[in-house]
Amino acid sequence: MDIFLQQIINGMTLGSVYALVALGYTMVYGILGLINFAHGELVMVGALVALTVIHALSGSGLPGPLIVLLGFLVAALVCALLGALIERIAYRPLRNAPRLAPLITAIGVSIVLQQLAMLIWGRGYHPVPPLLPNGSFEIFGARIAEVQIIILIVTALTLFGLMRLVNHTRLGQAMRATAENPSVAALMGIDANRIILVTFVIGSMLAALAGVLVSANYGIAHYSMGFMLGLKAFTAAVLGGIGNLAGAMVGGLLLGVIEALGAGYIGDLTGGVLGSHYQDIFAFFVLIAVLVFRPSGLMGERVTERA
Repeated sequence: MDIFLQQIINGMTLGSVYALVALGYTMVYGILGLINFAHGELVMVGALVALTVIHALSGSGLPGPLIVLLGFLVAALVCALLGALIERIAYRPLRNAPRLAPLITAIGVSIVLQQLAMLIWGRGYHPVPPLLPNGSFEIFGARIAEVQIIILIVTALTLFGLMRLVNHTRLGQAMRATAENPSVAALMGIDANRIILVTFVIGSMLAALAGVLVSANYGIAHYSMGFMLGLKAFTAAVLGGIGNLAGAMVGGLLLGVIEALGAGYIGDLTGGVLGSHYQDIFAFFVLIAVLVFRPSGLMGERVTERA
C-alpha cells in the first residue's frame, strides 16, 4: 500500500508539471486552433535561463528561495519575449494559411530553439543547486518531499489565477470573444492581434514556471529536456480536452499518475521483461486510446456554437 501511495504522490507531482505545460498548449489552441509544438522548448529555455541566474546569484548570500524566485522572474521575462517573437515572426504570417503550414513551422521552431540552446548551454546535463527546502514528510508509509509540496501548491494557485483571469476579467472576456469569432470581436473593438500576442506571452510564462519546477524536482536541466515533456503535455491536453483549461489540469494530473503507476508496476506485470525506464510508452498508449474512443477528451473540447 505504501508503494502505491508513493507512486500516486510522484504521479501527482509529475502531472502538475504536465498540467502547467498543457495549459500553454490549450490556451493557444483555444484562440488560434494551433498546436504550438515549440512550447516544450520554451520549458527548456525557462529552466536553463533560471539555472543561469541561480548560478550567478548562488554566492550572493541571498536566501535560496529568493534566488529561485529571481531566477524564475528572469526566465519568465525571457520566455515571454521569446514567445512574443515566435508568434510575431513564425505564426502570424501563416494565420490564414492551410493548417499544415503552421504545424510544420512549429516543428521547425522547436528544432531551432533546441539547437540554439545546445550552442549556448552545451550538450551536458546541468545540476540544479539545492536551494529550496529539501525535507520530507511521511504519509502512511510514503514520503512526500517539500519540493513536491511546493510544486503542487504552485500549480493549484496558477490554475486558480488563470481561471480567474479568463473568466472574470476584461482581458479574459476579450480572449474568449477572440476565440469564439475573431472577426466579430474586431468589430466590437477588440484588437485580435494583441489578444493573441498576450495569450502567447502568458503561455510562455507558464512554460518558464514549469521549467523551473521540473528542474528543481529532478535536480538537472538539459537542452533536450523540453521535447519529451512537450509531447507528454500535449497528450495531457488532448486527454483532458484541448481548449479546456480545467481539462488540461485534469489531463496532466491523470497522465502523471498513470505514468507513475505504470513505471512502478510494469516490471511485475510483465515478469521483468519491461522495466521502469519504459514509462514513456504509457503516455502514448493513453493518447492512442483517447483519439480512438473519445477524441474530444475527458472533459470535452471547448466548442462554441456559431451562427
